[in-house]
Amino acid sequence: MSEPNKMMVRRTFEAIWNQANETIFEERFARDYVGHSLTEIHGPQGGRQFAAMMRRAFPDFHYTIEDEIAEGDRVVQRWTARGTHTGNFQDIPATGKQVTIAGISIYRVANDKLVEGWTSADMLGLLQQMNAVPVPARP
Repeated sequence: MSEPNKMMVRRTFEAIWNQANETIFEERFARDYVGHSLTEIHGPQGGRQFAAMMRRAFPDFHYTIEDEIAEGDRVVQRWTARGTHTGNFQDIPATGKQVTIAGISIYRVANDKLVEGWTSADMLGLLQQMNAVPVPARP
């Protein structure tokens, strides 16, 4: 089951982030999906809202999967996302800066649907790139 899950998760997140495919949420997210991320995401609608928020802030957002591992019902992705900060992000006005976000996500799959996800992303690095948090001086 690991390889089909890995392929499904890969195609899902490439469709969301690189193709702005809105229909994928209904196709691939369980109605009771819970995502633990920047905010808690519930169901396909919550996923769609999160993607729209990110796209408003970073319209050219592009997602690259660097590594992918699957075991049983879990799929792990180490990813990098890049985009230009041209809209508000968490009350931070647009800076026009190119940013890079690195993260790791773990997804649980059941019946060919995403049912749960956990994401950890380098938000401090993102905030520093947008000059919202100062970068410490090197000694």
